[in-house]
Amino acid sequence: MTIFLQILASDLLPLIIAFAVTAALGPIFIPWLHKLKFGQEIRDEGPKWHQKKSGTPTMGGIMFIIGIGAAVTAVCIIGAVSGSFGAYHGKLILLYMIALGFGIVGFIDDHIKVVQKRNLGLTSLQKLLLQIAMTVIYVVVIYFIEGRLNTYILIPFTKIQLTLPIWIYIPFIMFVMVGVVNAVNLTDGIDGLASTVTLVEAVYFAVIGAVMAGFYHISIIGAALAGGMLGFLIFNHHPAKVFMGDTGSLFLGGIVAIVAIDTHMELFLVISGFVYFMETLSVIIQTSYFKYTRKKYGEGRRVFKMTPIHHHFEMCGWNERKIVTVFSLTTLILCVIAFLSNGFLFK
Repeated sequence: MTIFLQILASDLLPLIIAFAVTAALGPIFIPWLHKLKFGQEIRDEGPKWHQKKSGTPTMGGIMFIIGIGAAVTAVCIIGAVSGSFGAYHGKLILLYMIALGFGIVGFIDDHIKVVQKRNLGLTSLQKLLLQIAMTVIYVVVIYFIEGRLNTYILIPFTKIQLTLPIWIYIPFIMFVMVGVVNAVNLTDGIDGLASTVTLVEAVYFAVIGAVMAGFYHISIIGAALAGGMLGFLIFNHHPAKVFMGDTGSLFLGGIVAIVAIDTHMELFLVISGFVYFMETLSVIIQTSYFKYTRKKYGEGRRVFKMTPIHHHFEMCGWNERKIVTVFSLTTLILCVIAFLSNGFLFK
């Protein structure tokens, strides 16, 4: 009970600030997006009933990016004024700035789609190269700050720290970073899904950061992320008044990935972020099976009715609220399992 009271007391401020700023921006930002005609074009490959969402303002992720940034700034200012500014403040700033870099990649993609009216945005190669560049920047900055790279990863359900050779570790975290960022992006396909799943994930981060020694910055960013998601959900729940766009989803993916890498809990993300993982895996399975059957039988066949997998459930008759509820509760249960599976949290 003492731990959770400590978490509540230390994380309440960033949560409140991120929530308040994000929620306050909605009534200002959404009409502005309408005025600029920054509406989402719905792709023909999606469910046909999604066409009615065409024109809904996108790039709304800017709202929670600003809200979370305000919370991070406030925490750092308080630390500086009180004389307690420490290493974790620097890590907090770095974490936010790298996530912001991914958000900028998403903003460029959204700008091409919305302003230049090219619905596919950046090419896959352009996105990949920009995301790899952001990962390299993160690795280089960490190396210069700490003078080395801690190349170990924690193994779920054990107390094992598996140390990887640096020539394996760096490609591994690049794979994790790019994979997670794009997985969160794929999850953002129906009203409130990515926001709600990430809200649950953010609370998990806040708890992990509070109980793991040396990771207080993770607790702060988790609380701020939770506040930002709560504020954004006021406008993003079904029926959504605004979409986060790639600006928001790539920013969120950046935070999720960096938290996993920074805490050396990359493998735990397969558990806690199972929804993200399945969204990506469903696309990989569908694409691979379609190509295989087309080559073997002359016609492509499908495993799912549509991917990412949330669309499969839509095609099965689930409404958006049910999908969001089930996926979020699944994430909550798996976050608890992931927490309990960390042998280093318990003596």
